[in-house]
Amino acid sequence: MTVADSSRISSPTRLEGKYSGMVKYHPSRVLTLVYQPFALATMAILAYNEARIDTRKRNLAGFTLFFLTTFALLVLDLTTSGKGGLGNYIGLCAIVAAFGVADAFVEGGMVGDLSFMCPEFIQSYLAGLAASGALTSALRLVTKAAFEKASNGLRKGVMLFLAISTFFEFLCILLYAFIFPKLPIVKYYRTKAAAEGSKTVAADLAAAGIQTEATKRADNSAKQLERLSNKQLFFQNIDYLLDLFLIYVLTLSIFPGFLYENTGTHKLGSWYALVLIAVYNMFDLIARYIPLIERIKLKSRKGLMIATLSRFLFIPCFYFTAKYGDQGWMIMLVSVLGLTNGYLTVCVLTVAPQGYKGPEQNALGNLLVLCLLAGILCGVALDWLWIIGNGTF
Repeated sequence: MTVADSSRISSPTRLEGKYSGMVKYHPSRVLTLVYQPFALATMAILAYNEARIDTRKRNLAGFTLFFLTTFALLVLDLTTSGKGGLGNYIGLCAIVAAFGVADAFVEGGMVGDLSFMCPEFIQSYLAGLAASGALTSALRLVTKAAFEKASNGLRKGVMLFLAISTFFEFLCILLYAFIFPKLPIVKYYRTKAAAEGSKTVAADLAAAGIQTEATKRADNSAKQLERLSNKQLFFQNIDYLLDLFLIYVLTLSIFPGFLYENTGTHKLGSWYALVLIAVYNMFDLIARYIPLIERIKLKSRKGLMIATLSRFLFIPCFYFTAKYGDQGWMIMLVSVLGLTNGYLTVCVLTVAPQGYKGPEQNALGNLLVLCLLAGILCGVALDWLWIIGNGTF
């Protein structure tokens, strides 16, 4: 779960109305803090054991858990009629924690799997994550327009969103289980990774109809091939790992919490924060396609670090824009935040695995996601500083 996905959990408009009685001030931010530690802890365990975990089983387990937890939210809402209460809020927190576990299974597994394929695959996957955020924003704007004046309008919008999400999660299970492993280019890269000693692709090769002889050859070659340990990969790529960590520390310290709490009152009224979130998600999505143009793709390790550190200038910019600027300046600033987040994320995740063998690329992909999730957790925690600074906690 990247920033786009995090906005679905941390958006106050979705959950605050039903459970504000249990957490007086910022219930949705509490949910984000429940989500992220489970995601990070699970990802740490999976990254440590990635060489012994079958990728197909891992991803299918993650997609299935996503489906079940999304459906569970819908069931919770229907069975409780949208009412609050201690038991309901605890149930909600448990479901959110399960989302974190599912995120670690899928995101680390998919990035690790795609890291030994062509870079365009990772770019497409990351663009899909951003598209989910853009689609979420679009649905939120539609449901607000459709149900704003209706009785229980917020709840109806949430139920519609959850129903659509449940369908798409089920579709993901089917596509990954039956379509993706049979694509010729996917079979080629997985066979190549198996020949380089990767054991995590065995079930995927079997699902693609590739005979076990390929797996046996992989087992024999694995005895002859040596791969770098996770520790060696960590220190060889510590700058890339730090880049991802800092990118998401900065982004999540601003988005989406600051945009809901610290933007003041403007002409757009209750639509203002939703428009800002939509603008961010839209530009984040656009930016993830920019690195496809090789001439403007940033590949320099030093350049990536400079660009990542430069983004911390956003902190004073957002502070003074919220205090003195109008909504036009804030929308422009949010769009640049989205552009830099999406662009740098794709650059780091596509450049870092190059030059390694299949098993090493898979391991490095998991380490990169681990640092990404660590950055999200720290960013979400730092986001509370805006509340403390405003004296609203």
